[in-house]
Amino acid sequence: MSLDLIYRVRPASTQAHQFHVDIEIPNSGAELVELSLPAWIPGSYMIRDFARNILTLVAESADGTPLECRKRDKQTWVCPTAGRAIKVRYQVYAWELSVRAAHLDTAHAYFNGSALLMRVRGLDGQPCLIDLLPPDGRVDGDWEVATSLMPELIDSRGFGLYRAESYDDLIDHPVEMGCFERLAFDLAGVPHRMAITGRQHADKARLESDLVRICAEHAALFGELPIDRYLFLVTALGEGYGGLEHRFSTSLLCSRSDLPHPTDEKRTDAYVRFLGLCSHEYFHLWHVKRIRPAALIDGGLDREIHTRTLWAFEGITSYYDELALVRSGCIDTRTYLGLLAATITRLMRTPGREVQSLAESSFDAWTKFYKQDENAPNAIVSYYVKGALVALALDLTIRAGTQGRSSLDDVMRALWSRYGRTGVGVPERGVEAVATEVSGLGLDGFFSAALDGTAELDLEPLLSGVGVAMRLRPADGPKDQGACPESFEHREARPSLDLRLRPGASEAIVQNVIRGGPGERAGIAPGDVVVAVDGLRATAENLESLVARVSTPLGIRIHLFRRDELIEVLASPAPAPSDTCDLMLLDAVPPEVLEARTRWLASVVRDGGGREA
Repeated sequence: MSLDLIYRVRPASTQAHQFHVDIEIPNSGAELVELSLPAWIPGSYMIRDFARNILTLVAESADGTPLECRKRDKQTWVCPTAGRAIKVRYQVYAWELSVRAAHLDTAHAYFNGSALLMRVRGLDGQPCLIDLLPPDGRVDGDWEVATSLMPELIDSRGFGLYRAESYDDLIDHPVEMGCFERLAFDLAGVPHRMAITGRQHADKARLESDLVRICAEHAALFGELPIDRYLFLVTALGEGYGGLEHRFSTSLLCSRSDLPHPTDEKRTDAYVRFLGLCSHEYFHLWHVKRIRPAALIDGGLDREIHTRTLWAFEGITSYYDELALVRSGCIDTRTYLGLLAATITRLMRTPGREVQSLAESSFDAWTKFYKQDENAPNAIVSYYVKGALVALALDLTIRAGTQGRSSLDDVMRALWSRYGRTGVGVPERGVEAVATEVSGLGLDGFFSAALDGTAELDLEPLLSGVGVAMRLRPADGPKDQGACPESFEHREARPSLDLRLRPGASEAIVQNVIRGGPGERAGIAPGDVVVAVDGLRATAENLESLVARVSTPLGIRIHLFRRDELIEVLASPAPAPSDTCDLMLLDAVPPEVLEARTRWLASVVRDGGGREA
């Protein structure tokens, strides 16, 4: 009898969306075996209670004798062993099409181990095997397997045995089964692969070329590539966007239109967004998966683990994901500044930045950021968005304070050396301490204001130091996210109710009412459906223009449905706030400013050593 802990996974019922999982548990000498499924998945900080999808669970001894399993809590089962090896069988319903859970139909099978594979307490630190079996019944096409798991004995399509070093390793390799297109490249001798599921016509040559440049930029920044393989798992949908990092892979969701098409003459905005997503998750290979918050290393997966450091791990990553695009030459400087302007605009359109600090945003991610409601813009700030801008401010502050001798790049390399290579967790204020040590600057005031306060980030002088002018202006309309214009032109503020409508709806359904705005003062509430403005029919498309055209000092009549009741309110629109950012590239700057900008945006690949050229 094998002494290995063996998992067997089969997409057993594609029409009913059920995976069947068997676990062969060797005799450990214990009288009881405890099994549990995680409550959350690393990288996504919300309790998801994956065990709710387990349909049935039974156990038997090695000779086939049924064993009675007792459920101890929502995610834990206890089975008697009588000192023998046992087998546990269970079925899991899989119908969540996301990067976090499991999904199964006749077209493909996808799962994260956290959503499917139970932990066997006492054996979770030992190596184990997982047997990936082909599906039962009717499926579309000839399925293959794509995963970053280490193969042990597999067939030409990838089905068979894989080995994991521990339970944590086992659940850190998502698995895709189905029919997909592949692309491949090597970087520093390390094979990189991409498997694209879903109907699409991507220009794979362009995608491969761009990915090589972006990945090389990140590898050069840290000075080494600590992997022997890497896999991008991509699912292309009609509409979708998201990513989740793993040590040797990433799972990505995108819209088909995000992928480059062979007829595209240049990189579209949607494709640039997809490259930014790839860049973000690849950067996590170092920062989050190996440079890790101490709080998350030993906290477990059965409950919330609070840390104030998510601003650094997601915010710094969000800064570098787009910075790598311009450093690698995938986009030009003006395009990068346009992306940066959009990030500043997103922050400025979040009144919650005046209420919640960045450290609080990190700490409360479980209950606020990942559980946003209609009042979220007024109550919280994103540690991704503000975190990226704090990383920008920190980088430019270090560069200015050291006359270009140090930068955030050096801080990241120091974090890698001290925490990434060693596996030691980063303490709660460890990033701040390393930044202070590396730069030699007194940064206590900077971090106190940026992380623990709610005052506005003073980005304008920092950007001026690299030859970039910044201004805030009223938006031209709901689609205006800021830009990088040739020059700054005066724009009149249009009348506005300061409402956010539900995306994708044809009706003018109010999603958010901005705190202190004209809509709130008029008594408009989230969920209201605006049907008329001064007697003219309102839709999602024309509401903004109707408000602007019929606005008078006496106010305007708004008719709306609240639930099934027709209500009339009188609203007094106000000039739209200056919450839209433009960044302009300055040409007539002193040589030292031009040099600072060049060094900030320059590739770190050029000298081959992870140092700026």
